[in-house]
Amino acid sequence: MKILLIGPQGSGKSTQAEFLAQFLNIPKISTGDIFRQIATEDSENGRKVREIQNSGKLVDDETTARIVEERLKQEDAAGGFIMDGYPRNIRQKDLFDPHFEKVFYLKVPDSEVTKRMLARGRADDTQESIKMRLNLYYQQTKPLLDYYKSQGILTEINGMGSAGKIQDEIRKNISK
Repeated sequence: MKILLIGPQGSGKSTQAEFLAQFLNIPKISTGDIFRQIATEDSENGRKVREIQNSGKLVDDETTARIVEERLKQEDAAGGFIMDGYPRNIRQKDLFDPHFEKVFYLKVPDSEVTKRMLARGRADDTQESIKMRLNLYYQQTKPLLDYYKSQGILTEINGMGSAGKIQDEIRKNISK
């Protein structure tokens, strides 16, 4: 099964993707995890990704699509996967479209997202960078949500409440 979990940063996508990956026994694939790993490397790519993250911007679409395609060629993804927040805009979907069977949108208020992100304590999570990323997220993601809705595969999930309750709601909607 090919599933996309989408929502603003700090909405709980990674937590829910981890639970769902274990439940379905398929890998969770997160561009955020991939980029954070690259950012730790002492290489040209590592320096480039660190600079982009520190500015609150996002890695370009072509680079991201190439990295995700490489990851999906690995054997563990052959039976399906859970994408954690990618693609996040129409252009990315056009560059890379694995034809998801289900898309779950975790809806969480901005104030809660900001609070959660600041609590993570990551160097790239500042009040200013969070605000910039949220504005960019909504700008880019609305057309993508509309697209998946028109395909009949989008389910909106309330991202507030316990992680277990949210996971139960996602699981209930997998077979629908």
